[in-house]
Amino acid sequence: MTRKPKLQKIIAPVDRFIQLEYSSGVILLISVLIAILWSNSAFHESYHRLWEINFTAGFGQYALKQPFHIWINDGLMAIFFFVIGLELKREFMDGELSSLSKALLPMMAAIGGMLVPALIYSLINMGTAGSQGWGIPMATDIAFALALLSMAGKHIPPAVKIFLSALAVADDLGAILVIAFFYSSGVDLVALGVAGLFVLVLIAGNRLGVKSVLFYLLGGLAVWLGFLLSGVHATLAGVIVAFTIPSDTLLPKLEQGLHPWVAFLIMPLFALANSGISIGTDFLHAIINPVSIGVTAGLVVGKCAGIFLFTWAMVKLGLSSLPHEATWKHMLGIALLGGIGFTMSLFISGLAFKDPLLVEQAKYGILIASVIAGVLGSMVLRK
Repeated sequence: MTRKPKLQKIIAPVDRFIQLEYSSGVILLISVLIAILWSNSAFHESYHRLWEINFTAGFGQYALKQPFHIWINDGLMAIFFFVIGLELKREFMDGELSSLSKALLPMMAAIGGMLVPALIYSLINMGTAGSQGWGIPMATDIAFALALLSMAGKHIPPAVKIFLSALAVADDLGAILVIAFFYSSGVDLVALGVAGLFVLVLIAGNRLGVKSVLFYLLGGLAVWLGFLLSGVHATLAGVIVAFTIPSDTLLPKLEQGLHPWVAFLIMPLFALANSGISIGTDFLHAIINPVSIGVTAGLVVGKCAGIFLFTWAMVKLGLSSLPHEATWKHMLGIALLGGIGFTMSLFISGLAFKDPLLVEQAKYGILIASVIAGVLGSMVLRK
């Protein structure tokens, strides 16, 4: 008699998370469509001018003056990464990544889903100007993936949804490591040292039982500023600060409080600012280039092959087992949905390339791949 309530207790928070991601995915899709329509309308100049408006924070010599899109990509997205960090910490503490037996299958699936796309992209772009973009097809967009999984029908076993959530969280961790080690440059050790000092202050506060949101807010802001000035991408500060948050009461409070803001404001705003691509009469010619082809092939073919084959190998070797009531067709559908790279892929493309043309080509590949992967994954899961 106690088994069902206990199972419901485990699944309930995951189900709430999936429902939130489903709604977020819908809003995200609307934002993408608005960005594309706006940037290809008679008002396209206003679209581009909007993101170049300068905003200033601070005063005097301590003021930061940056265009709107930089505040979104480096500032608001730090909050996005902070929430990812909270999710990661929760999963490591008592979630699907809390033990080796639980974490092994989604972690290995995520590793396969990162290595194979990066290899495919690198082979296509070897020796070209776009060779630095190998990290772009490594990411999975959890909001879009879970939204389409929910749309696929109620017949999907709950364990399959939990597996995709754990896979996407592990994938986010991989993307964070890639950004930290490969897409941060010109490190200022003094600024980084100051950021590290404030991290230690936050850790000490955690150990001493400090539960004040203001304490972690001010400390987190100092860490973010230190990262911003150091050359290490500032959004990574969000992840690091998240791991200093007390896990008993403050972590769930912050996660539940911030997640809707991230899902319904920050991610859609990021999508609106970064999805505007020009679709002219030469669109077909514009997408035939190594970057667009590499990103598309990496996300659609590489993600599916990497996730599915690594999962298959783990099960066949007896190192793990499929999620409860899951079939290999479910796993194929999940592997295809993993090719929806959107938010994190767009973010990495802005770090990988300085040439606007290469960024534009990467966007083409991300959007095309996300549509193909989403359609194919949904078709497989619906059957």
